[in-house]
Amino acid sequence: MSAVALKRGAPAPRRKPNAAPVATVALPVSQRILRRNLAIGFAALIVLVALLVVSLMGIPQRLWQDFVIETADAGFEIRHVEVTGTREMARLPVYDAALSGPQNAILTTDLAAIRTRLLALPWVADASVGRRLPDTLAIHIVERQPVALWQSRGRFRAIDITGRTLTTERLERFASLPLVVGPGANRRVREMLALTAAAPALADRIDAAVLVGERRWDVKFKTGETLALPDTPAAATAALKRFANLDAGQNLLGGRFERFDMRLPGQITIGGAGVKQAIEDAAKAAKAAAQQKPTTI
Repeated sequence: MSAVALKRGAPAPRRKPNAAPVATVALPVSQRILRRNLAIGFAALIVLVALLVVSLMGIPQRLWQDFVIETADAGFEIRHVEVTGTREMARLPVYDAALSGPQNAILTTDLAAIRTRLLALPWVADASVGRRLPDTLAIHIVERQPVALWQSRGRFRAIDITGRTLTTERLERFASLPLVVGPGANRRVREMLALTAAAPALADRIDAAVLVGERRWDVKFKTGETLALPDTPAAATAALKRFANLDAGQNLLGGRFERFDMRLPGQITIGGAGVKQAIEDAAKAAKAAAQQKPTTI
C-alpha cells in the first residue's frame, strides 16, 4: 500500500471558476438615424435662438403693427360707434371710452378694455360691446336709475339706490324725486324710501328727509312742520304710520304746529306757536259744552 506525503501548511489547490459568457445588446437605432435626430435637435435649437433674437429686436411687434395698419387701410377701421340704451347720460363719454385705445383697427380693438372703461362711468350699470364689420362698434348701455336728490354741504347730487352720485348737472329734470339731506344720507336712501312707502298718505306731503347725526331721520313736510322719528328703522316706520293715522283724524299738518317728536315709544310731543292756540280752542269748546243746557223733549 502506497502512502502519500502531505506538507503541513501548504494551501489547497484552487479551482478556476468557469467564466460567464459576455452578453451583447444591439442598439435599436442605427447610426444613420441617430445622426439625423441629432441634426434635427441642433437645427431646432438654432431656430429657438433665432426667434429669441428676433423677439428681442422687436421684429414681431413691428410686424403686428404693420398688420394692424394694413387692416385699417383696407377699411376695417372704427368709423362709426352705435350707442343704445342711454337716456339721461351724455353720449360723449361713451365715444371717448370707445375710441381712446392705442389704435382703431376694428379687428384688433380690445373690446374687454372698452367695456372696462365704460363701467367706470358714473351712469353705467352694465355695458356690452361688439363689432359690426367692417367699421362699426355696437355699444349697449344699461343706465343706473336716479331715485333721489342728495343735499350735503350745500351741494345737490342725483343718486341711485346704492347712494352713488350720478350727476350734479341739470338737476331740474329730477325735481320730482325725494330729497335726502345730510352727510351719509345717500348711503341710507334705500332705508328712507322704504320708510316713506310705509305711509303712502304722507308721501306727497313730504318735502325732505334729514339724517340727524347719521343715526335717525327728521321728516320735513311741505307745510313747514318737522317730525322727529326714532333711531331704528322698525321704530321709525311704526311712528310714521301712527302719525299718518293721527293726521287723518285731527289734521295735524297745515301750519298750526311747527314740530312733532315721536322718538319716545307711544308718545307724541307737539311744539310751536299753534300749541297755545289749540289748547285755548279746546278749553273754549269744553266750556261751551258744559254751559249748554240739555234740550227737553
